[in-house]
Amino acid sequence: MTAIRVLIVDDHPVVREGLRGMLSGDPGIEVVGEAGTGKAAVDLALRLVPDVVLMDLRMPDMDGAEATERIVAANPMIRVLVITTYDTDRDILRAVEAGATGYLLKDTPRAALAQALRAASLGETVLAPPVAARLMTRIRTPRPQELTSREVEVLTQVAQGLTNEEIGRQLFIGVATVKTHLLHIFAKFGVDDRTAAVTVAMARGILTTPSSPERFD
Repeated sequence: MTAIRVLIVDDHPVVREGLRGMLSGDPGIEVVGEAGTGKAAVDLALRLVPDVVLMDLRMPDMDGAEATERIVAANPMIRVLVITTYDTDRDILRAVEAGATGYLLKDTPRAALAQALRAASLGETVLAPPVAARLMTRIRTPRPQELTSREVEVLTQVAQGLTNEEIGRQLFIGVATVKTHLLHIFAKFGVDDRTAAVTVAMARGILTTPSSPERFD
């Protein structure tokens, strides 16, 4: 059986040495090279054409996500398996969107790492349990509904303290239409009043104008 050819990428020599040591005892895995930067990883990957790149995320000159994107774009047959200490939503999503086949944490045991490399070489998705849990939670969590441009206009007027009648005159719409827009905003934000709606909009960066929603009707 042909050994899986692996390129190790990490900016810390000690980590690279440790990963090489973990894999050296497996006759089915051959470490064909090492890189300490993202740019070097891209260059080596395209020159050596390994089966799997074991990729760190935080590195100088080019991070692991960008290096992953460049490698996969140039040769989709090269699988990239991220291995890092970071498991934030942002890091995970960037790596997955860049084309990584899997995402492991650096506390992965030797046997699990070898198994993950074999699976990745076949194009199978490999995720550390904590990473899989975070992704599932994100998928299951409904994304906040966005406001329409007109709803933003109405809420901007609310934030300035205008009444429904004044908003109607400013936007050339009827009071009933203003109230309908407000109801839609309340439903999207999960709130029950104008003050709360403005507070949510400010927190989400939808409104940046200082608010003074003291007037209600």
